[in-house]
Amino acid sequence: MTSRSKSLDNVPTLSIVIPVYNEPDWIGRSVGALRTALARAEWPAQIVVVDDGSTDETPKRLAELGDVTVISQENSGRFAARLNGVQAAHGELVLLIDSRVIIDENSFVFLREQLAEHPERRVWNGHINTDTRGNPYAGFMQGLVSVGWRRYTANPRLVSFGADEFDSYPKGTTAFLAPRETLLRAAKSFESLFDDPRLASDDTRMLRSIAEEQRIWLAPGFAAQYNSRDSLKKFVKHVYFRGTTFVDSYLDSPGPVRNALFGAGVLGVVGLFVLAKFPKIGVLLGLTGWAAAGVVVRRSGATKDQTFAVMRLLPLFAAVFGAGVVRGLAMAAKKAVRK
Repeated sequence: MTSRSKSLDNVPTLSIVIPVYNEPDWIGRSVGALRTALARAEWPAQIVVVDDGSTDETPKRLAELGDVTVISQENSGRFAARLNGVQAAHGELVLLIDSRVIIDENSFVFLREQLAEHPERRVWNGHINTDTRGNPYAGFMQGLVSVGWRRYTANPRLVSFGADEFDSYPKGTTAFLAPRETLLRAAKSFESLFDDPRLASDDTRMLRSIAEEQRIWLAPGFAAQYNSRDSLKKFVKHVYFRGTTFVDSYLDSPGPVRNALFGAGVLGVVGLFVLAKFPKIGVLLGLTGWAAAGVVVRRSGATKDQTFAVMRLLPLFAAVFGAGVVRGLAMAAKKAVRK
């Protein structure tokens, strides 16, 4: 017991960076959960919240949080907010986490033990659970995750991955831990395909550069719960945004995801042509694809409710996400021509 306690004393110092925009109902809960988990692990940490130009009650809530470093900036997007937060961080390690995320109370206990026993494991992606109860929009997203990252979601366990396996495992700045200098170096190497930084990829391209220099670890022990959008309006807005950032994330990154993007584009154009020329055949093919998607999602481990949510919302998602992709391609082309 003595040797274990001594080894824990060598764990790096920690800062936590949370970007927030118009989330007065969640930011307090997110910070509260972090404090509980830190206390449980006996691991003091600096908490930095970056307000990305909120226009509601969020600044008031931030003023009530107490011992938290608050940075305010004009609305510049999550990438800029996170970078400002990391630059203000004092810890050797920095945890990036979103304002809608509630960290599990034992996550820092797990992380601290891992860092003490395996100091080389310094980059971690959080195991993200999503509360889908009574929320079809959350169920839809979780259903897609079960397909895209089934290598992990079908059997959650302690794993690590590098650049070659990057597209096969869950990752994102929803909850991501890395050395401060590593994050700063990755951020400096990042150049968006867009002129508008508010629509830049806020995670994928930066994390890919990190995976190229060291492995990213993932385990159920380092877990958090993401609270998804719960209305049709919020869902549509988020999907449109993600369609745009998807282009910035993958357009210049060869691999299966980019191939899927191009394939989906070709399939969409062909589908519209068939629908216009041969309406009955087009509808039949669309229904067949829709039913096949439900089968794939279910066999990938999604629950019945998640599968139903995917089938219910897939046509809307495809249209809105596709519109976001078109916007992203237009923005990337505009910047490329200008350069």
